[in-house]
Amino acid sequence: MTDPATPPTGHGARTGPGAPAGTGGTGGNDDVLPVSVRLGEVVPPEDPEDWTRPLTWMAAAGMLLGPVVAVAWFALAAPSGGELHAGTWLLAVAVAAGAVLTGATQQGGLRAATATVATALFSALAVVVVGAALAGERQVGQASPSLAQAFGSALAGLAGAVAAAPLAAQVAVARSRRPRLALPGAVALGVTLLVLALLYGVA
Repeated sequence: MTDPATPPTGHGARTGPGAPAGTGGTGGNDDVLPVSVRLGEVVPPEDPEDWTRPLTWMAAAGMLLGPVVAVAWFALAAPSGGELHAGTWLLAVAVAAGAVLTGATQQGGLRAATATVATALFSALAVVVVGAALAGERQVGQASPSLAQAFGSALAGLAGAVAAAPLAAQVAVARSRRPRLALPGAVALGVTLLVLALLYGVA
């Protein structure tokens, strides 16, 4: 009496690349998949340099510095004339400094320059809006002192930030944030004060 033929190896089991582990197929697919995928949950990769969390508040502060100064000035001690005030200098410097501060949080030259200019544009527009909103009674045919001061400061601060943007792109590769703040900040400050002096005829 002959024994029944032994079935071939793997008979009745799935074989091939799609076979599950332990059924005679190639069960190594699970080993090459990330743990998060095997568990049905996709976990974003961690950034080796966690720049975003500590610098988020720094970038936000740069964007809001100019508008906050404008609100404080026009709400507490609104200017009564169109001449150059100490608040005019302070507001213009706040717009430029805030743009440099936000640009310094970015990695990469293009991102640093873009963030500097974009922040200055946002801050300048917000300052003008604040000046218009807190202008009070407007004189017919003439801008209110608050709006005029806001416009002049916004224009000077924007000019300073635009002038500092190329330098911000150059120093964006620096690991330390000191040169990324100090060098563009010095250029922005100088250009801002010069433009403001030219606008008010004191240069």
